[in-house]
Amino acid sequence: MRGYPPAVNPTERMIPLLPCRSIDDQIGFYETLGFEVTYRQKAPNVYAAVKRGGIELHFFVMKGYDPAGSYSTCYVLVADIDPLYADFRTRLKQALGRIPTRGIPRIGALNDMSYGVRQFLMTDPGGNIIRFGQPLEAKEPRADGALPRLERALDAASLLMDSKGDPETAARVLDGALAVTADASDALLVRARILRADAALAVGDDALADSLLQDVDGMSLGPDDREALADDLARADDLRKTRA
Repeated sequence: MRGYPPAVNPTERMIPLLPCRSIDDQIGFYETLGFEVTYRQKAPNVYAAVKRGGIELHFFVMKGYDPAGSYSTCYVLVADIDPLYADFRTRLKQALGRIPTRGIPRIGALNDMSYGVRQFLMTDPGGNIIRFGQPLEAKEPRADGALPRLERALDAASLLMDSKGDPETAARVLDGALAVTADASDALLVRARILRADAALAVGDDALADSLLQDVDGMSLGPDDREALADDLARADDLRKTRA
């Protein structure tokens, strides 16, 4: 139709409907994260809705559903992602005694992604991956137009871990790049080892994860690097506590 799309209508909105195995587990998890239950239905089908601010999610129970095999996902754009992530982590730690970094449910690392968003992924008890992201300002390109090999590998491995849920391939990408690190800064090596530890834990290789995190502990970082690596170092702490 000529003239489409129309002007934005503030009364229009889109709400994802996501499957789960247990509505009680589902809404209990979201209540832990500060959502309120706005609707619940027992018949003719089991259904519930939760809301936190402008974020609204609906869930339905599916018989025979396996959360571990779920492909359900949605993207939630927010204006200020850091306090949201911090609040989720605090609430999960209070409820579970730790930050869940693997299994179901779990929460991923907060990262600046190469496609222009600062984001983290959260997997709920239904196996649904909720992606929370904040658009970033465009970065100035490097003067030489090239990225170090390890930095390119980090971008690729982050996408494989976060967007594709493929820690095995992410590990292979990082292992190849970590074998040749002549042009890599200490900060890049720290980032790569933390992400590689994350991938190791995701596939149950706890011994390798422990070794990599010990390597990170042994590296000397200045104040500027520590500030730049705050997200990565916080993730490393979460991974250590998962192993504790």
